[in-house]
Amino acid sequence: MVKRRSVSARVCSALVAGLAICLAGGVAPSALSAQAPEGLVVTNVTLIDGTGRPAVEDAVVVVRGERITFVGRGAAPETAGLQRIDGSGKFLIPGLMDLHVHLSGGRTRNGPDREAGVRALHGFLYSGITTIFDAGNNGEYIFSLRAEERAGDLVAPRIFATGPLVTVPGGHGGGPGMTLIESWPEGRAALEAHLALEPDLVKLTFDEHGWGTRPLIPLLPVELMEHAGRFFNEHGVRTTVHTSHEYRARQAIAAGIDTLAHPVIQGPVSEEFVALMAAKQVPMVSTLTIGEGYSRLVEHPEFLDQQLYQDVWEHELIERLRTEIRDRYATRAWTTWMKVMTPVAQENLRQIDAAGGVIVLGSDQSAGPQSHRELELMVDGGIPSLRAIRIATLNGAIFLGREDEFGSIEEGKYADMVLLSADPLADISNAQRIDLVIKSGRVVDRTALDLPVNR
Repeated sequence: MVKRRSVSARVCSALVAGLAICLAGGVAPSALSAQAPEGLVVTNVTLIDGTGRPAVEDAVVVVRGERITFVGRGAAPETAGLQRIDGSGKFLIPGLMDLHVHLSGGRTRNGPDREAGVRALHGFLYSGITTIFDAGNNGEYIFSLRAEERAGDLVAPRIFATGPLVTVPGGHGGGPGMTLIESWPEGRAALEAHLALEPDLVKLTFDEHGWGTRPLIPLLPVELMEHAGRFFNEHGVRTTVHTSHEYRARQAIAAGIDTLAHPVIQGPVSEEFVALMAAKQVPMVSTLTIGEGYSRLVEHPEFLDQQLYQDVWEHELIERLRTEIRDRYATRAWTTWMKVMTPVAQENLRQIDAAGGVIVLGSDQSAGPQSHRELELMVDGGIPSLRAIRIATLNGAIFLGREDEFGSIEEGKYADMVLLSADPLADISNAQRIDLVIKSGRVVDRTALDLPVNR
């Protein structure tokens, strides 16, 4: 395990559409969840188990300790001593997973800001997101938080992380603190240093830009990417890659990279690529929200009035989004370009999912409400709600290579679950109608999280 390191608390930051925004805030509490002595049982609930199977009415789910021990209908095994939760008229889904996060606070101007990160983690948990993958951050910062969460010292979603990105000097995301390689085998030492951080999954970047409004930058050579991917795989670590174009995605898959960190957004995918994704079962993360967020703020700032945003986002941030940031986005060519291309990416994801490929929810941001927006965009793009819930749960576990441990409500898996007061299959926005969040069999006290709704 990575040693826990102290990280100084500074000015809060929140990541919205790729921008770090400074805010004021209080100190986050350290222990917030309650647990029944032996476990819990949810009865009379409509179960949407995350596998893609149809919903089951009048279901019973029994949890002992951290894991699910029974899933069925009608009478349950002996449940004396367990906390009982009546699910009548309610809906139980697996804990949601956001598999592309850049957690706030890691890359602020004045150094890491632990308080900002904890507040963002609380926002995810409040929103029913019980697992995140940080897809690039200050390594010391994110691995310190990961160690606290795994030790039980921090109430937060499960944290998986890559730490630094791997790329060539000047490549996408190749700023200070990243893992830079130029040749092989000379680059092996840098990869060994990265491996010593114990990343859960390693992200490489493979994008020369030159699209949208972006100037050209150096590109990681395919052969070097293949060496790096094989190095990590041979040490038991999966890989993902930042791409944006079908051609580059094909090259990454052929080089042996395990997953794709973004959809194809530069143009419509070919039928052959759709068939390839279905045959190879290479998980592809959705990240629609990061691009759609620019024009959404400019044209529909009223979304900030929605309850989940009001509960989770600092009021100073919301006001700044309505004014200064909205005005800035309105003048950018990038806003227009992303508005045009987001529907293209939505259709690309729909086709791959319909063909049997593995689409995974990821927002590319650092806020629970944006993870829910990702769900809405996938459904708006034509993916059925039942499939979208699988995308946001079991497919995320497949992305991590941990589908035998969590991601669905099945016997033997960790009890990460969300109880909803309305049917998400009737309206995917009902996934925000949260009654309870359960992580590892423990009911999270959402009223104690360090969020505006609780202040």
